[in-house]
Amino acid sequence: MNSVYAAAPELGTEACRSLYRKLAAGVTVVTTCGLDGEPQGLTASSVTTLSLRPPMMLVCLATTSGTLTAIRTRRAFAIHLLRAEQTALAAAFAGSSGSGKFAGVEFQWALGIPVLPGTLGWATCALADERRYGDHSVVVGSVISVSDGRGEPLIWHDRRFRELAARGRRDAFAEN
Repeated sequence: MNSVYAAAPELGTEACRSLYRKLAAGVTVVTTCGLDGEPQGLTASSVTTLSLRPPMMLVCLATTSGTLTAIRTRRAFAIHLLRAEQTALAAAFAGSSGSGKFAGVEFQWALGIPVLPGTLGWATCALADERRYGDHSVVVGSVISVSDGRGEPLIWHDRRFRELAARGRRDAFAEN
């Protein structure tokens, strides 16, 4: 073993949690359909694109998640990118489990999956793979359809919802 790692102190959960909170991420809602035919979903920030050819996305979900259980069964899900003004929607889906999260929320069905109109965009996915790592599973979806909206993304950073900086500021890459 490398001596640098051998000398490192034991890593605690709180130290990792503190570091992870520094990661800024777009806020998403992941939806699917439960065994009872009712929509299910949750707020997630560990979501990213995986491949363009073929189009694929991935999301990390807690292994105890009811939404993950439903995705395993239905083998399909949708990922919704939230707009900056959709903090209430993000908070609603971050709450307790169950289809009650959809109470008062407008949604439509696409390919048997509940989708949320008015978001920054969404993708419906067929489950391609799932692998467990620690207390989460990496869920890979083959993108079936997309809807691309307008607006600015809602960001999660340091346990708070945030927006991008004001538009008047200079883009760091604009001059390159």
